[in-house]
Order: sequence, then structure tokens, then C-alpha cells
Amino acid sequence: MSPPTGDGVLLVLLTVATALLVVALGYGLTRGGMGRRLTNDADRARFDTLHLTALAAPSLRQGLSVAGARPAARHLRQLLGTPGLAMVSTTELLAWEGTDDDSGGHAAGAVAHAERAVRESRTRVLAAGEVTCGRPGCPLRGAVVAVVGIEDRVLGALIAYSPTRPTAQLVRATEEVARWVASQVELAELDDQRSRTAEAELRALRAQISPHFVYNCLAAIAVFVRTDPDRARELLLDFADFTRYAFRREAQFTTLADELRNVERYLVLEQARFGDRLAVDLRVAQEVLGVTVPFLSVQPLVENAVRHGLESGRGSVRVVVTAEDDGDGALISVDDDGTGADPETVLAAVEGRGSKDSIGLGNVDLRLRQVFGDSAGLVVDTAPGAGTRVTFRVPKFAVGVRPG
Repeated sequence: MSPPTGDGVLLVLLTVATALLVVALGYGLTRGGMGRRLTNDADRARFDTLHLTALAAPSLRQGLSVAGARPAARHLRQLLGTPGLAMVSTTELLAWEGTDDDSGGHAAGAVAHAERAVRESRTRVLAAGEVTCGRPGCPLRGAVVAVVGIEDRVLGALIAYSPTRPTAQLVRATEEVARWVASQVELAELDDQRSRTAEAELRALRAQISPHFVYNCLAAIAVFVRTDPDRARELLLDFADFTRYAFRREAQFTTLADELRNVERYLVLEQARFGDRLAVDLRVAQEVLGVTVPFLSVQPLVENAVRHGLESGRGSVRVVVTAEDDGDGALISVDDDGTGADPETVLAAVEGRGSKDSIGLGNVDLRLRQVFGDSAGLVVDTAPGAGTRVTFRVPKFAVGVRPG
């Protein structure tokens, strides 16, 4: 499952809010006269509308497809109160709900019924002669064809079949439902697009590992082959585990425990290169080890601290990795006492305007924001000669975010 992004998280929150509102409308507040039960038709209508849209939304988040349209069509027909409803793409029937469950008659002709509306990109009202199927006792005597489109793209149509000539009220209602369907499909496309973007960013980060790390690591191991074969063997195993983790294809998310375990492997390999020039301190609260984080979200920050920290004129650096319990979230930070940097240069790196060598910060920041929202982006405190501290906070639980 693709993870939820900025707009995806907003939709999840709206869905949850809708569900809570449905409960509130259904049961009312029982104290202080602040609410009432469903005692009149207006209350029931509001309840039914909210309830049916909440039921239809998750299916439509799969996009305008057979898989998404079929479960949603039943709820949309109930919402419009019509004896028949069809959802079509520009070329095929996606779903039929109503009197013609065997997909004959009206269902078979739904694409033809929508053809002109789709071509002209406007709502059409069909009279009895255009929709009747010739079957004795057929209850359908008209239809409203409302276009489902996003900006200047027509994706298909929603067809509401009526037992009489369609009223102006049914026309408006069908158009509004079609617009709502389009908004859900647009969010589905946005989620998919951002998921692909996140995957591309992760591939870019993996590609960066090779020039920055692999050659120097193997060179360091080669030295130990001559001077300490047992140590060389251990380092080779750490290197194999590190690269196996970093390049596994299926993962977009992992647990903080797995991410920190790989950070430890990375630091062992770097200490083999730099010896006493690199001091490391890991401070991790047990309570946050199971928290889910984007794959390769901590290691690039540690790599950045090691690389830039060792540019210090002192010739050494201390890196401190901290993971703290922070209420409903985990607060993760990477500190170094190296040379620090100009804040404007760091800001350019985080925003993706820096050199290719700075891809790590911007990559991690982008993926954190895509998954958890802008509040989860990187916070960098630095100044020339003052070291660097990079911090981010992730929730302990987020809908749709699970380790790979």
C-alpha cells in the first residue's frame, strides 16, 4: 500500500472526521442539550449523506477503475436515490448498480449512453426513448449523464437512471456527486504520483551510496586483510549486511530499530577507516525502537555528519545519534562537533538547491514531508565552527505507514 502523502494524510483526516461526525449525528450528545437524536427527516438526510460518502471514498481512492468503481457504485446509487446507476470510463463499463444486475440491457448500453456527454464534456439528460431497453415493465425512463473530469481531462461519466424524466434536482445532484467522485480520483492520482516520486528519490539516494562509500570502505578492508585478517572478515560481513539492507528493493519503510542497526554497521565501517578520528555515541530509548520511519532516513544524516565533520581542522569528530520518546512521537537527532556550515548553504541543500554531494539532506527531508506532512521535515541548527544538529520528529503511528 502506498503510503499517505500531504494531501493523502489530509484525506485520511477528513475521512476520520466524517466518520466521527456521522457518529455524532447518529447518536447525539446526551448532556446539556448540546445535541439531539435523529428525530426529523433533515437530520436523517444529513446522516445518510455523510455515511454513504464515507463508505464510497476508500474505494474511489483506488482510482477510476473497475476495482474502485464497483464497491463505490452501490453507495452512490443510494446517495442519489435512483433505481439504476452506472460508472463508465471513456471506453468501458466500470460498474453497474440497480435493476439490471445481469449486466444486460441498460448496463450493456451505458458506454453508448455516455458517449456524447464524454465527447462534448458536458452533462446530458436522456429521455425515455434514449434509455429504454424494450423489456416489459422496465422501470427506467430517463437518465442524467454527468462527466467525471479533472481540469481539462475527461475520465469518464456517472449515469443516474430515473423512473421518470429526470428533474432539475436530480441533474444538479448527479453533477455534484460526479464532481465529488472526480475529487477522490484526483487525490488517488496525486497519491500515486507522490509515491512514484518517493520511490525515485529513494533510488537516487541508493545510487549515491556507491561513489561516497563503497570504494573507500573496500580500500579500508583491503588494508586489514594484510594486517588483521579476522577483523577484515568481520568488516566484510558488516559491509555485506549494510549493502543488503541499503539496496533491498521492496522497502519504503522500516522500523527505527532496523534503521539504527544499519547505522551501527555504517559507523563500524567508517571507524575502520578513520580510527580514533571518529568517536560515536548512540542514545536510544527502547520505547521508540518499533516506530516506523522512511527507509534510509537516519543513515544519510549520519553519513553527512561523518563526512562534513571530518573536514574539521582538528582532524576528528564526535557523532551523537539520539532517539527519544516524545509523547505520541519519536524525536530523532544527529549531532556532530565538526566544522559546522553556513545556514544558507544548509538551507539550499535541504531544499534541493545544493550540490550533488548534498542530495542526502534534501532527499530525506522530502520523503519525511511526503509521508508525515511538513511538520516532520528536517530541522538543522548549525553555524561555522559550531558543529551541526539535524533533528526530525515522526509519529508513533500513522495511517497506512507500515514497515516493508
